[in-house]
Amino acid sequence: MNTISDNINQRISARIRVERESRGWSLSELAERAGVSRAMIHKIERGDSNPTAALLARLSGAFGISMSTLIARAEMQEGKLLRHADQPVWRDPQSHYLRRHVSPRSDLPIDLVQIELPAGSDIPMPASAYALARQLIWLQEGELVFVEGDTRHEMCAGDCLELGPPNDCRFINESDAPCRYLVVRLNPSSS
Repeated sequence: MNTISDNINQRISARIRVERESRGWSLSELAERAGVSRAMIHKIERGDSNPTAALLARLSGAFGISMSTLIARAEMQEGKLLRHADQPVWRDPQSHYLRRHVSPRSDLPIDLVQIELPAGSDIPMPASAYALARQLIWLQEGELVFVEGDTRHEMCAGDCLELGPPNDCRFINESDAPCRYLVVRLNPSSS
């Protein structure tokens, strides 16, 4: 699986460079927009460092796209059927959370992403990661605490939460077992 994971990380790194260059941005400009050091972005683009989920959220927010869109652009082909074996899977090198892009890449303005969050995880996401779309979180298994600004939502399996206006937030698994949830993201009509 390391070869598959390494390949996905290389494709994500290459995609970050394509997104930056297609906008005519320097490394310094992306660093300023994302609040990430220029040196870190350079290491990621060269493939010397694998980005964490929090870092990908900052970069995708700077590009004005979702983390799902960034990874989908790096990994997926067009088509109506995306088989389980072909769904892009990415593991955060810091928290080890597992992210699976479930929906096929198409002209539909929706993304489905399944997350498996290990016990004891606390994943911060900046408001910029949510600025351009509406989202639902549907907890499929386990327990999840979702902190949205100053509001704490304690969720159990089967619960579904609509996110409010963009806010810094955190996905927290305070339990001793992993949890699994689906993020349903409605993207704006223009991309």
